[in-house]
Amino acid sequence: MNDAEFLPEESAGKLPKLPLAAAVVALVGLGDAIYLTVHKYTGEQLPCGLTGGCDNVLSSSYAELAGIPLAVWGALAYFVAFSLAILAAYGNRLMWKLFGLQTTFMAAFSLYLIFVQKYYIHDFCQYCLLSAATSVTLFIIALWSRFWR
Repeated sequence: MNDAEFLPEESAGKLPKLPLAAAVVALVGLGDAIYLTVHKYTGEQLPCGLTGGCDNVLSSSYAELAGIPLAVWGALAYFVAFSLAILAAYGNRLMWKLFGLQTTFMAAFSLYLIFVQKYYIHDFCQYCLLSAATSVTLFIIALWSRFWR
């Protein structure tokens, strides 16, 4: 695979649109993850009108990894995805390849967490579903740049 296949060429002087779109989507995920992190550490009640299961999901044993809330891991993952997308927008093709790898792991983990919500917790968290949709969207952007130019 050569570099030109992974990141589409743009007109001279213009930033590539897919990395910029990815950066915006990553900011949505980052905002969601930070919101959940703040609620976790402040102990505030989390509004959950759409799915009603946020408390069950976020207080389950699946809501932490190595003693750290998944929201913190998510914020870190989205920050990395955002940073890689911005660096790629300025022409660093290696960063776009790493973005593709990062979003593959993020989307796979998000799909696993949806599975856990459905079959183990038997409840859904609207913020977790937003994060999953955001992760999958980032993955699709990476795939789009690779296969559908």
